[in-house]
Amino acid sequence: MNVLKLFISFLKIGAFSFGGGYAMLPLIRKEIIDVHGWLTTKEFIDILAVVEMTPGPVAINSATFLGYKVAGILGSVAATIAVVLPSIVIILIIAHFLSKVKDSPYITWAFTGIRPVVLGLIASASITVAKDAVIDIKSLVLMVILFYLTSFKKLHPILTIVIAGTVGAFYFLIGN
Repeated sequence: MNVLKLFISFLKIGAFSFGGGYAMLPLIRKEIIDVHGWLTTKEFIDILAVVEMTPGPVAINSATFLGYKVAGILGSVAATIAVVLPSIVIILIIAHFLSKVKDSPYITWAFTGIRPVVLGLIASASITVAKDAVIDIKSLVLMVILFYLTSFKKLHPILTIVIAGTVGAFYFLIGN
């Protein structure tokens, strides 16, 4: 039963998310934690950490890992197929009609209206995750420093993850 619920949940997420994986995170969080209670917020954040370190699109990795956590391999397959299915269908439809509508001002206006929503969804996901991921002053300081280095000094994201993991392990060893 969870496999079918997973499929339907990720089908909705895939159908109503614009802007890629990060924009999907608020919808994924709502479905996985708030609606179905399949995971705790801490488990969700831990899976997001794995998703970030794993090569591939955030949306697909999220669906795959979350599906596996909830319902094993079958859940992983169901969630992954469901999250990409709407995009595949939409792209096929768009490809069919693209030559007829590509210069339409209505299409341009629609995407102009969608862009701010995507930014808002990404910001919402960031704030939601930050609320639960920042557990003490050390993690807040680390987040601010790494945000600055990644955003303004163009530190590579992989290096950011390595630094965060190293600092976290160091603090854990000192704290125990």
